[in-house]
Amino acid sequence: MCGIVGYIGHQQAVPLIVDGLRRLEYRGYDSAGICVLGPDQQLKTLRAKGKLAQLEQQLAQQALPGTLAIGHTRWATHGKPSEDNAHPHRAGGFVVVHNGIIENYLVLKQQLSAHGHQFRSQTDSEIIAHLIEEAYKQSADFPAAVCQALKQLRGTYAIAVLCDQHPDLLIAARNGSPLVLGNGEGEFFLGSDIPAILSHTRDMIFLNDGEVALLRRAELQIVDLDGNRRPYQSKTITWSPLMAEKSGYRHFMLKEIHEQPRAIADTLAGRISENKAEIILNDIQLSTSCLTGIDRLYLIACGTSWHAALVGKFLIEKLARIPVEVDIASEFRYRDPLINSRCLTLVISQSGETADTLAALRQARTQGAPVLAICNVVESSIARESDGVIYTHAGPEIGVASTKAFTTQLIALVLFTLFLAQQRKTLADSQRQELIAALMSLPRLVEEVLQLDEAIEQTVRPYLHARDFLYLGRGNQYPIALEGALKLKEISYIHAEGYPAGEMKHGPIALIDEDLPVLVLAIKNATFAKVCANLEEVHARGGQIFIVSDCDCSDLRALAREYFIIPTTHDDLMPILTSIPLQLLAYHLAVLKGTDVDQPRNLAKSVTVE
Repeated sequence: MCGIVGYIGHQQAVPLIVDGLRRLEYRGYDSAGICVLGPDQQLKTLRAKGKLAQLEQQLAQQALPGTLAIGHTRWATHGKPSEDNAHPHRAGGFVVVHNGIIENYLVLKQQLSAHGHQFRSQTDSEIIAHLIEEAYKQSADFPAAVCQALKQLRGTYAIAVLCDQHPDLLIAARNGSPLVLGNGEGEFFLGSDIPAILSHTRDMIFLNDGEVALLRRAELQIVDLDGNRRPYQSKTITWSPLMAEKSGYRHFMLKEIHEQPRAIADTLAGRISENKAEIILNDIQLSTSCLTGIDRLYLIACGTSWHAALVGKFLIEKLARIPVEVDIASEFRYRDPLINSRCLTLVISQSGETADTLAALRQARTQGAPVLAICNVVESSIARESDGVIYTHAGPEIGVASTKAFTTQLIALVLFTLFLAQQRKTLADSQRQELIAALMSLPRLVEEVLQLDEAIEQTVRPYLHARDFLYLGRGNQYPIALEGALKLKEISYIHAEGYPAGEMKHGPIALIDEDLPVLVLAIKNATFAKVCANLEEVHARGGQIFIVSDCDCSDLRALAREYFIIPTTHDDLMPILTSIPLQLLAYHLAVLKGTDVDQPRNLAKSVTVE
């Protein structure tokens, strides 16, 4: 969603802020802005609708010297994309940037209007600046005024605030939206995500909900909303700044697709004892009695992570023998789930900040359920609020459409399932050894699948003007059909639908004609013969058949327009391999169509609002 960058120190701030905002472009945005405290102690603000380049054009025409600044990229929630609605927002001598949603902003706006405040935007964010200005009239104390304003807010926020009367102080605070501080030498950096400031420092401090950071050039204080000092610890981030660069690839998405062998290997590293054929998950932090005592498991996620959860249901029920319910987080929140201390909840989120998933986690906790998380971001809100976490070591994922985060989530689910089966003794040693051996071979097999890249690129051109795609799969391949369809929709803007192959006759078969491409996941497993029968039905109606299979079958070749063979592995791991050709197909079609692959329209990387 929105991005925040801030700086206080001895360097000229504008280049640092612009660089940080550029590194947050992957989050999705519709406008950008910056505010700098100049040598004349005046706050100067520039804002622009559209991409960051529009703001840079203004900066090229109007120099903004200064060593204290904040910047923002906005993704519209309240008010259409416009320069007036772009951040930063100002009231008197106070300037604010904000991520999140203020739920009671209309009530507060009415109260402020009654006190003579006039508003220039349609946003909920602007009221924060006015609240601070109003509170400052009472105390003339900048930190106290910020805390007093924040106490009136209901909702989520990450903010950064400047005041022209306090040229040596940058204030930041969070509640429900991420914010990270970077410690330099006589300087501090601020970002809503690690990549924004990682090129300047690896020494990071993660704010907790309800905390306010007071940043001066040589001093950092963290306080609560009552002004009480709070302890904090810094963490060293091991990501290299180069990990967030394209490394010669045309797009981040393509780079991240090709990074999957390494990401999978990193996620497996240190978690398998090959000698004992055991899984080691030290960060789960739940006792064996807890894990053996659960009688139901909830998997909760959104978007691509929900598709991973659907695969997880097949794994856990088959291997750990526990009933599993899979919920979309935004739906879980608004039903009345039968959940208690014997129901383990596992939430999945790439960013660890997904608002609906975080709210579902909190609901499960209030009902007494132990909570685990699978996520990719250390010290994210979801990771910190869970009883245990399985990190996917995918590294930064910049492309909005998830690729390596998805496959590493599947790896984490396999590891968790094997660990659960190990604790509950539901899997024979020989079965566990077989799966572990297959897991260790996955990075090499993924490398083999990636060799299809050029063939897929050459194949997709005839389908450039297709209006619809149908993806079919059975069993654990059905979630991959959903994921493949989602990828195509996200980045090429072609309508696509994933469907269980056996359900095709119950509706989608009416859509099939000679203009409809149908991609079928035909894996040589227990349902292979059934899938072949479904393929015959598609062929009889003239559908343009794509096949992804782990076997070279002459009968299938006779039906297919396009046929992609991938290596085979244990059936429980095949979804990892079949997902990759679908990622490549979506990518190359999007490139042909000329869409913004890394930042598709209307989408954001980290959905931190409902």
